[in-house]
Amino acid sequence: MLDRLKLYLDLIRWNRPAGWLLLLWPTLAALWVAAGGFPGWHLLGVFTLGTILMRSAGCCINDVADREFDKHVKRTAQRPITSGKVGVKEALAVGAVLALAAFGLVLTTNAATIAWSFAALAVTLVYPYAKRFVSMPQAVLGVAFSFGIPMAFAATLGEIPPLAWGLLLGNLFWVLAYDTEYAMVDRDDDLKIGMKTSAITLGRWDVAAITAFYLIYLALWAVLLAPLAGAWPLWLGLIVALGQVAWHIWLIKDRSRDGCFKAFRLNHWLGLSVFAGVALSYILA
Repeated sequence: MLDRLKLYLDLIRWNRPAGWLLLLWPTLAALWVAAGGFPGWHLLGVFTLGTILMRSAGCCINDVADREFDKHVKRTAQRPITSGKVGVKEALAVGAVLALAAFGLVLTTNAATIAWSFAALAVTLVYPYAKRFVSMPQAVLGVAFSFGIPMAFAATLGEIPPLAWGLLLGNLFWVLAYDTEYAMVDRDDDLKIGMKTSAITLGRWDVAAITAFYLIYLALWAVLLAPLAGAWPLWLGLIVALGQVAWHIWLIKDRSRDGCFKAFRLNHWLGLSVFAGVALSYILA
């Protein structure tokens, strides 16, 4: 049983928390904005645990969908499903249990959040297959990874205002930036197996596009959030995030695997900087 547990933890990337942190920071920022400050321990717990559970469930679904492709990619060839250590039905069962646990948390909120959770699940299920048909599947991932934002507003206010959708749009550009960095790591392998990614679609414009994606994300959030909270902590958080963008562009400029992967892994610090700026704006307003 201990060996199976270790495989399941590997399946859900438990030793790589950067994945769920990328979802968590914008979700928590949305919670703070919707609540006008600290949202309360209940909603904080629901969205923190729910984010971890749904990201873990998403890993199970993604690895099942990509199992035949992953064996041809250096970085993913030894994943539990691809290597045959965990069966497809077993992985889907693990994913289902995790998703049901997340839904159990959603049931403690309100009707609007429960209703929108089905849309969030649908996008999560669609994304793994978008890589076969959509030239920029990272945009689909951007919606999936940003859906905690409208759900945070729904849980807090019982409705989703236009501000929530604006923040989702901005966050989508951040996902495009960091997941294109991620796709650059596997570009050579993906070209061989016919996988569609933004790194392949953008070609030699990849670094320029990533720069633009980062800047659009920060600009949209700055415009949308500036009127809502104290000014200087928000701007400080955005300036720190902008400094990190410059560092990321330096890392990926030569398109090396190590540089691109490092830039991707560091993105959760960028998200933390923006969240800290938002939260401190309400505390120090």
